[in-house]
Amino acid sequence: MTRLLDHPILGKLPERKAISFQFDGKNYEAYENETIAAALLANGVITLRLHEESGKPRGIYCNIGHCMECRVTVNGQPNVRACLTIVQQGMVVESGKQLPNAIKRMEEG
Repeated sequence: MTRLLDHPILGKLPERKAISFQFDGKNYEAYENETIAAALLANGVITLRLHEESGKPRGIYCNIGHCMECRVTVNGQPNVRACLTIVQQGMVVESGKQLPNAIKRMEEG
């Protein structure tokens, strides 16, 4: 796990309660009041979804809720921004998958 615990300016960060959540069927640890994006990054996960058309990996980009690159599915709800959503105990998070391209399939058929 790569999490900053002693900040060079803020000093030692206060201890927080550890909680667990799932990402793509795998269990991870987070801290209370941490965003999904921060928890995944601390656990070494950098790919949060695949681009809908190209299938290329996408991850955290702006981390302030503007770009929509960190969209994931949370407890069955799609298109949730991981950078703005606080992780909860037992939360089930799934990465965004490449979607079938209906136009491309029609052109091929």
